[in-house]
Amino acid sequence: MKDLNKNSFLFKDISSIKGVGKTLERYLKNKKVDKVKDLLLDLPYEVTDRSKITSLNKLEIGKITTIQVTVEKYNFPRIRNLPNKVICSDKNNKINIIFFNSREGYIKKILPLKKEVVISGKINFYKKQYQITNPTHVNEINSKDRITRIFPKYNLTEGLKEKIYRNIILKVLSNFDKDDEWYSEKFLKENKFNKLEQTLKNLHNPMTNKDINSNDYRRLAFDEIFSNLLYLSKSRKIVKVKKIIKIFDKKKITDTVLKNFSYKLTNGQLKILSEIEKDIKSNRRMFRLLQGDVGSGKTILSFISASDVISSNHQVAFMAPTEILANQHYQLAKKLFKGTNVILNILTGKTHYKEKNKILSMLENKAINFIFGTHSLFQNKIKFSNLGLIIIDEQHKFGVNQRLKLAKKGGKNCDLLLMSATPIPRTMMLSFFGDMDISRLKEKPKNRHEILTLVKPERKIDKIWPLLKKEISVDRQIFWICPLIDESKTLNYSSVKKKFNQINKIFPNQVGIIHGNLNKEEKNIILNKFLNKTIKILVSTTVIEVGIDFPDANTIVIEDSNKFGLSQLHQLRGRVGRGKNKSICILLYKNNLSANAKERLKILRSTNDGFEIAEKDMSLRGYGDILGFQQSGIKNFKFADPIHHKDLFFLAEKNIKNIEGKNFKKYENLLKLYDRAEVIHEIGN
Repeated sequence: MKDLNKNSFLFKDISSIKGVGKTLERYLKNKKVDKVKDLLLDLPYEVTDRSKITSLNKLEIGKITTIQVTVEKYNFPRIRNLPNKVICSDKNNKINIIFFNSREGYIKKILPLKKEVVISGKINFYKKQYQITNPTHVNEINSKDRITRIFPKYNLTEGLKEKIYRNIILKVLSNFDKDDEWYSEKFLKENKFNKLEQTLKNLHNPMTNKDINSNDYRRLAFDEIFSNLLYLSKSRKIVKVKKIIKIFDKKKITDTVLKNFSYKLTNGQLKILSEIEKDIKSNRRMFRLLQGDVGSGKTILSFISASDVISSNHQVAFMAPTEILANQHYQLAKKLFKGTNVILNILTGKTHYKEKNKILSMLENKAINFIFGTHSLFQNKIKFSNLGLIIIDEQHKFGVNQRLKLAKKGGKNCDLLLMSATPIPRTMMLSFFGDMDISRLKEKPKNRHEILTLVKPERKIDKIWPLLKKEISVDRQIFWICPLIDESKTLNYSSVKKKFNQINKIFPNQVGIIHGNLNKEEKNIILNKFLNKTIKILVSTTVIEVGIDFPDANTIVIEDSNKFGLSQLHQLRGRVGRGKNKSICILLYKNNLSANAKERLKILRSTNDGFEIAEKDMSLRGYGDILGFQQSGIKNFKFADPIHHKDLFFLAEKNIKNIEGKNFKKYENLLKLYDRAEVIHEIGN
């Protein structure tokens, strides 16, 4: 195998291909075909079988069909702009072949009078007569030219003709550099993959409509997955640099935190805590994702890790996506660190100017051990004395490049612990978070109650009011979720404004409303009123904050629940069940549920396991909807699908582990093929 380099045929400009002039080049680049690779990775969306001859008495309107007929008569009108017509027939029936903008001489050449021909094109019906307009293929019958091939169909933009586009692809395939291969013969054989050259030739010359499980398609899907994991693995090397080993004393702070926590850690929590502590003690910077379902107990693990780092004479920064969530974490930390000498503080947009300057000075002088805040914690003007750990809650809001920049911001001796309460199937985790070590916390603490989930038709809503009255009478709170802010003329969905007015009549002065049209300050006021129990029922869209604990909220009602995805419903359900009392989730639906909607609600009723729900959600809706975010620096998959290609994700993971720490040189072209190399160059500087 030769050294792979930037001069590979795959990465040549499309203009270098013989026959591609300025005009054609412009058309191709309008289609985002800039390089040879762009052309080769533009696979046909279907194939047309022109090898089967259809008799004229069995034609189907709108279908591309191949017919065998005899040319009977020409009809060339003398009036400008009228089409030319050629009347053809088989033994019993006739068909008109219509030409727009074609000269008589050309038509007579391709359709000689009284000759038998094969014609292929889309069947139309006009004035009680079948016709083909501007046929795609016309051949006189003989042994050499008879149509016997299957033709691929491509998505083409204005100015590109199918025949020309196809010819360019064939020309490129004939000049393919056979040395453009990055896998060993052994690997290809073991996994029943063809070499890249043969793979692309097969996919551009299909015999049938290829499904997603064809081996050639799977080869490209694996390439795409593997390149993504290579990229993430390489970014992991950038992040996990050498650092000073942290030596900490658990008795100094951690024992007090655990005592204040008062609950016994689960086996799952203990296992993950051991993984984190091993990372902190190592000479390589930690870059770990702690993924846990709602209510699984991630926060206490982050605080214990923080206490370990603080005892090693380092500072800790805890970043949350919102001020209210940051403050809630801060208040909890004050309780858990009570009795220690740890100095805590919080820095948000609401912090007064003088107080902010004081905090900045204390951080720089190491007078603060543990600081909470939003992303503003990492502004350039904020300087830490000896930052040893960054904890980020709800990290899925940050893309790959943001994570890497954050790692650099913390300094080489700073470990990173990122947390997410969004249950994500393992294939998706590999796709988006392969640059990190991953800990999955599935076991919930023993003090957490299962949430009872009921599915009810909206016509029985009157039976819910007594339940709400009972909950309020014992000082408990309720969430009421609607999909819309205002009523819609086109969508028969419930709106928060209408529902607020309705509930407020039943429970006057006890109801609050929150939605996306409120500004940040207005939302915080309402949420704080709910936290302080000034209001008992909160009518909301899906903007209620993930991660915030409302310990006295024990009931959630979700209207039009069939309109939400499974994962979103699970996240909403997780807003209750945070306290000592049993909780209930009521899923309301309108009549005439689809089979898919029935299945989703059935799944949610049957399990509280967020990971299981996420897997099923992905199967039902596809992976694009499940996460609700886009990762920066990573392009969407074109060929790979975490549902159909689950085995390929795990195969890629296995092989990545075999090459980590080794030279990536031979995979350079693979990274470039899927636009990963430029990103690596960017983040590596």
